[in-house]
Amino acid sequence: MSTRATPNPRPTIRVTATEIVLPSNTNTHGTMFGGDVLALMDKTAAIAAIRFCRQPVVTASTERIDFRTPIRLGDIIEAHAWVIHTGTTSMIVRIDIFTERPFSDERELCTSGFYSFVSIDETGHPQPVPQLLVQTEAERRDWRRGEEIRAQIKARKAAERAEAEHESR
Repeated sequence: MSTRATPNPRPTIRVTATEIVLPSNTNTHGTMFGGDVLALMDKTAAIAAIRFCRQPVVTASTERIDFRTPIRLGDIIEAHAWVIHTGTTSMIVRIDIFTERPFSDERELCTSGFYSFVSIDETGHPQPVPQLLVQTEAERRDWRRGEEIRAQIKARKAAERAEAEHESR
């Protein structure tokens, strides 16, 4: 998948975080603050990236985030995150949030998204990450989605550079 040579590609590692939605996490509609959802996603995705590369990481960007259904006061939520794509120094992490009504069997995907992380060394400069081992059809689908996201990030950065150059003239 990646063209760079790495001696030992690594399989992705799935990370799960579980929380209960308390009154301090909710707005006046009784649903969870979007910012709290994003913070949980960022932390869980960061742990997945760190466990994968075993190096310090920083969040480089949040990519498409879809809030599908509300998360309500008292719900139990689970965040599932895993690395789906690696570049030279960066990783794309997918994260899904499921909500569970605690007194029933109701469970549904409520939020999903992608985060981009960069591994950094002790001076704060990007450093190489291991190559992701891609073996199953699901992993190949995830990898292709990661490639699409990475291409979107590169296109966005190029457009921002061109706009900055134009404004500086």
